[in-house]
Amino acid sequence: MRQADLQTAIRDPASVFDDPEEVIKATALTSAEKIAILKSWAYDARELEVAEEEGMAGGSQSVLSQVLASLRHLTGPLDLEHPAPTKHHPLDD
Repeated sequence: MRQADLQTAIRDPASVFDDPEEVIKATALTSAEKIAILKSWAYDARELEVAEEEGMAGGSQSVLSQVLASLRHLTGPLDLEHPAPTKHHPLDD
C-alpha cells in the first residue's frame, strides 16, 4: 500500500475498507499498520456512539464490536482493567 493510501486508511478507515475484517486480510499491510488503522476506526466508532447518546443520529450502525474483535485478533485480549479515557471515564489524577 502506498504511503498516501496508508495515511488515508488511518485517517478514515471506512473510506478504504468495507469492514474491519478486510483490514485483517490485507496482505500489503504490516501488523503495526493494521493496528493503527483499527485503532483509528475504533476511535471513530466510539465518537459516533457518544454522538448518538447525545441525540445526534450517526446514520449508520456502529462497527465498534467488529473493530474490537479484529484488534483482539491482532493484539490478544483487551486490558479491561486500564481502559482508555472517554467522556464517561476520564483519566485519574
